[in-house]
Amino acid sequence: MAVAVAGVLVAAGAVTYSVAEDGGTAADVPVADSADAGFARDMAVHHQQAVEMSYIVRDRTTDEEVRRLAYDIAQTQANQRGMLIGWLDLWGLPKVSSDPPMTWTGMRGMSGGEDGALMVGMATDAQMKRLGTLNGKQAEIFYLQLMTAHHKGGVHMAESCVAKCTVGVEKRLAQGMVEAQQSEIELMAGMLKARGAKP
Repeated sequence: MAVAVAGVLVAAGAVTYSVAEDGGTAADVPVADSADAGFARDMAVHHQQAVEMSYIVRDRTTDEEVRRLAYDIAQTQANQRGMLIGWLDLWGLPKVSSDPPMTWTGMRGMSGGEDGALMVGMATDAQMKRLGTLNGKQAEIFYLQLMTAHHKGGVHMAESCVAKCTVGVEKRLAQGMVEAQQSEIELMAGMLKARGAKP
């Protein structure tokens, strides 16, 4: 299992490294209501919750397998979030929009809105609060369940960018997110099964 976690992290890190120095050219600069800008804004928010969730569970369990996975997710997504925000700065575009989340996908109904869950897959405020009250195996299971749903939403968003974004470096990052998060979804399914729980 440790090897599987390490493999996922290496893959995610390779994707991040491969695009870190390629911010695009002047011809690639998107407009504020483009899919590129929308994905960067929305995925930065989506990633931030995953980082918060991961640091919460690291304080709620001593299980090294879960703590290692949570640390890997937090580090990878914090790094990618920094890249997304950096691109918005580079492009001279706002980090917030008056449009509802996910508008850039063409499917507004896919946005969240329930109790702080702004986008598909995001945990609600109540779920985040509950995670912070659990300990041990209960915290591990709830985290893995929440993160599985979170990743599924992230994969959907990243696939939308692959289909709609026009900046090559961002499309490559999005494709890397799809592959890495799908691998982690499979990994978490095994971890949940080992704990007698379902996704």
